[in-house]
Amino acid sequence: QMQLVESGGGLVPAGGSLRLSCAASGGTFSRYIPGWFRQAPGKEREFVAAISWSGTTIYYADSVKGRFTISRDNARNTVYLQMNSLKPEDTAVYYCASSFTVIVTTTLANYRHWGQGTQVTVSS
Repeated sequence: QMQLVESGGGLVPAGGSLRLSCAASGGTFSRYIPGWFRQAPGKEREFVAAISWSGTTIYYADSVKGRFTISRDNARNTVYLQMNSLKPEDTAVYYCASSFTVIVTTTLANYRHWGQGTQVTVSS
């Protein structure tokens, strides 16, 4: 079965940047719709971004639009999340996930394969 491993999290000052990576194995990566979610302490897990297998359809949460960029490299079985202009409210555990759907989805319940998460902390 597909396995997802996130990396690239860390501690950065407000206004800084991080690039998260999600490496997939054990499945046909190009046939899945990958997405990024995040969960802050005391809050529910929320959608961040998702991308179609071709990269032509992309959805972003309003809170990150214009600051975050999702991309994928099918040859390397990897999806990325470039995060710029980070704010303290971006602090959360970030999760990579893959859906079973044919088209891009923002619905958490549609994502069936999950990584273990990577911590992103933005200081003020």
